[in-house]
Amino acid sequence: MKIAVIGLGAMGYQMCSWLNNDFTVTGYDIATEKMEMAAKEGIKTAPSAREAVKDTDVVLVAVRNSAQLNDLLYGEGGIASAMRTGSCLLLTSTIGIEAVETVAAKLKADGIGLIDAPVSGGPARAGKGDLLVVVGAIEEEYNFAKPVLDAMSSTLVWVGKAPGKGQAMKTVNQLLCGVHIAAAGEALALAGQLDLDQEVVLEALMAGAAESFMLGDRGPRAIVASRGEEPEVKSRLDIFVKDMGIVTAAAKAAGMAVPVAAAAEQEYLLGFAKGQGAMDDSSVINVVAPEVK
Repeated sequence: MKIAVIGLGAMGYQMCSWLNNDFTVTGYDIATEKMEMAAKEGIKTAPSAREAVKDTDVVLVAVRNSAQLNDLLYGEGGIASAMRTGSCLLLTSTIGIEAVETVAAKLKADGIGLIDAPVSGGPARAGKGDLLVVVGAIEEEYNFAKPVLDAMSSTLVWVGKAPGKGQAMKTVNQLLCGVHIAAAGEALALAGQLDLDQEVVLEALMAGAAESFMLGDRGPRAIVASRGEEPEVKSRLDIFVKDMGIVTAAAKAAGMAVPVAAAAEQEYLLGFAKGQGAMDDSSVINVVAPEVK
């Protein structure tokens, strides 16, 4: 099976590298340094996205938002017209239910399938084929792409027989993730304000009922951020501005209130307004933490 991977960012590069072990893979990114890095690792690259997707079976796409996806497919040098009939676009990004349904309908008219397969787990796990992948796709296309999906994932869940269902599942996932990160920031900020050692507090919390993956993963970096330092960026804050916006928009469309998620969204928006968009999402702690003097 021939695969093209378009978008060699933090997640895309790691997925490309891992899939290159078992498949014929061609990678492409607009950033020259990403292309050079891929070539050094022995990954075949192409001079353009259109060249990368020619004669491929599956085109894995890792973009930041729906605007980037539409530009990639239908903008100048767009790949939709270069993909062969019967191939599938495997979308790993979180861009929202309606956006995926719209793109899927356009691709279907050209004889191209869409595998709605947002991923969760982070770059380190992506580089080991250890992701959670939730899929919305018609059965024939799901089965066609399943060897690739199996290789990417340690947990593969087919949540619905139509594009958009993967996005729906990821929306639920991101609601919890976004709330957990914001809540972890508030808890650790309060600990600091109560003159507690935040590292001791984190250790204690992780041993009790308040323990969560997000607390354990983001907590140490949140503590660094609360001290006025910049932690390593493993997941940008502006990603959760996007994702929590998707959550609240989906809830509104479904006629449901999500007040806790809406409150968390405001924290990310406040962080973004303070110039923290490119910082690690754990820096959301500084939305509520008193400024370090």
